Amino acid sequence: MDDRTGPLDAAHDHARRFLDGLDTRPVWPTASYEEMLDALGGPLPEDGQDATDVVETLARSAGPGLAGIAGGRFFGFVIGGALPAALGADWLTSTWDQNGAMTSLTPAAAAAERTAGRWIVEALGLPSGTAAGLVTGGLMANFTGLAAARQRVLGAVGWDVAQRGLAGSPPIRLVVGAHRHDTVDLAARYLGLGRDAFVLVGADDQGRMRPDALRTALRSGAGPTIVCLQAGEVHTGAFDPFDALIPLARDAGAWVHVDGAFGLWAAATPRLAWLTAGIEDADSWATDAHKTLNVPYDCGVALVRDSADLVAAFAIDADYIPGSGEDPMNLVPEFSRRARGFPVWAALRSLGRSGLATLVETLVARAASFAEQLARLPGVEIVNEVDYTQVMLRLKDDALTVEAGRQILAEGTAVLTPAQWEGRAVLRCSVSSWATTEDDVAQTVAAVERVLADLV
Repeated sequence: MDDRTGPLDAAHDHARRFLDGLDTRPVWPTASYEEMLDALGGPLPEDGQDATDVVETLARSAGPGLAGIAGGRFFGFVIGGALPAALGADWLTSTWDQNGAMTSLTPAAAAAERTAGRWIVEALGLPSGTAAGLVTGGLMANFTGLAAARQRVLGAVGWDVAQRGLAGSPPIRLVVGAHRHDTVDLAARYLGLGRDAFVLVGADDQGRMRPDALRTALRSGAGPTIVCLQAGEVHTGAFDPFDALIPLARDAGAWVHVDGAFGLWAAATPRLAWLTAGIEDADSWATDAHKTLNVPYDCGVALVRDSADLVAAFAIDADYIPGSGEDPMNLVPEFSRRARGFPVWAALRSLGRSGLATLVETLVARAASFAEQLARLPGVEIVNEVDYTQVMLRLKDDALTVEAGRQILAEGTAVLTPAQWEGRAVLRCSVSSWATTEDDVAQTVAAVERVLADLV
């Protein structure tokens, strides 16, 4: 129980071997969930095991059930890799084991989070003074921004939700796009805003909210209103036209929230500024550091123009805590919390403003290369406009598309994931990892070509 060195040495050795083997191991897990239950399950042992042996056993047993997310050929869902500096800082974060809630208890953790948040605001061109809080992911980032919105829009009509709750409050309209992400719905449910509160707005063929449809929706009712826009549709990567939509919302007196889980980072580079034009005029924004920024899981970022709205929604006064106005826990739903600021700080410090821009631009360039090479394959149709990091393809019919997706995962070279778009089966490719090279793109395209040849 007292040996700290042995388990750490074993973990370091297995971590190095895992990273060194990413180029040769199958990218999709080779063991099923049931097989992992068999390998890791069983009754709780009566007696404990040596700590080093436990780490060795875990590494050996878990290996077949791990995906190669940290490598350059994982293109499933929207999952980033881990920048070397961020990974090293994350190891230290676990070793230091700090509760990042308070400036008094862990001033280093609080300072790292505050600094990282300010750097993000600067890099994305958001209003000076915008508050940033680190949470678990995009869901909680949306929840946090929408909680601040709920506090403000109800307060504007004389209802303090923190004091009075929701029972009897004026109804809130949540105006959302037809192609919003599911986490917006779930965050709204957590906030007591059921589906009846939703006002759905039509989108174009790429999932972008239509300004004419928003104008009509806003005129259809009155009262406290939140408009939720999107930077990066999860399938197509499309961005809502913020410079046209936000003025409409402003004219209606609505709070504007932007769900930008992976797309918000387009604002970090002038080359992609056209995608996010006008986004700085919103009231709150949500993004993930564990996607485009390539920080290890888990880390979401909630950004709110006026910190007072976050403090009103989340701050608490506990007599046993020597708090301050800058405690990270005043800006987020969590009380005790992992010190996520360290790896975010390390990622941004290692990149700098220019490196962050290059990271985003490179991901977009890899996606464009993917689309160009895949489009040359017989029978492959690229479905979306590849403006950002998402590539969506399909074959001549749904059955062939689904079977190709299954065989690509089984083949092991790379991961593309299945989805539905406008009622048809598609395969999604999200370029999100700093580790992806042109060779990774070429290897993946070759693997897709082999699978298609076998199917034909």
